[in-house]
Amino acid sequence: MNENRPITEMRNPKSQGIDRKSIGEILRIINEEDALVALAVREALPQIEKLSQMCLETLKSDGRVFYVGAGTSGRIAFIDAVELVPTYGLPEGIFVPIIAGGLEALYRSVEGVEDLAEEAKKDLLNHNLCSKDLVIGIAASGSTPYVGGALAYARQVGCKTALICNVDKPSLAHLADVVVCVVTGPEVIAGSTRMKAGTAQKMVLNMLSTTVMIKLGKVYDNLMVDVLVLNEKLRSRAVNIVTQLANVDEETAKIVLEKANYNVKLAVLHVITKKSLEECQKILNVEPNLRNAIAMLGG
Repeated sequence: MNENRPITEMRNPKSQGIDRKSIGEILRIINEEDALVALAVREALPQIEKLSQMCLETLKSDGRVFYVGAGTSGRIAFIDAVELVPTYGLPEGIFVPIIAGGLEALYRSVEGVEDLAEEAKKDLLNHNLCSKDLVIGIAASGSTPYVGGALAYARQVGCKTALICNVDKPSLAHLADVVVCVVTGPEVIAGSTRMKAGTAQKMVLNMLSTTVMIKLGKVYDNLMVDVLVLNEKLRSRAVNIVTQLANVDEETAKIVLEKANYNVKLAVLHVITKKSLEECQKILNVEPNLRNAIAMLGG
């Protein structure tokens, strides 16, 4: 047995003989292993906190956050980054996901691209990476050459760097200012890091981006007050948010939202402070945190 293999590639004794199990037994084994993921993430909270602070500082300095990964890691990066736009009204191009092999790799496996370190540099060059940016590499094994190439180039440019991985001694650690190790152990199917490792990566990115959005003032209490109203479901959500925060009925909320061009923050500030929409917008331009804006207008 090769003891130099990363733990993500080792066989899991709890799932040996799984091909002889019933469907119910297989599901229980997978579920029991999945239950360990959140506990592994908890162990990494101090490092996730450091990375969240670094990310927040980057955005406040007009930098961008790049997620870089191959295969599952790259696809998970896209899921997190893309959803920040409608959920929190974040402009496109602030959180930038990059996957080895390009967009084609989102819907099919593009073989060999994860081994091409130089391609990562080219991909970052295409986005005009600069020293204000933060590059976060995501790699279950902590050794993916493509991710290593991205972190190495980011260092050359002067960027802050981070690594999210699923092993305790990643070989790429020397290229990262912050290393988040979520050790999820051997997979139910040896080497299938789309399972526990992928779940852990999604949890970490969810925590990271959500925490940063909260600290940027895009959440009031636990409501998404910067939501972009792009469909009927989100229109309904916007109405519900205004009714709860401004303590008005649905019909009033709809009327105010229409006047505010479905800007939830603007509508809430207008109703609570009884100031004009124009005055409220001026305040929000200076102070985008709704709680602070309400205080400034004496609400």
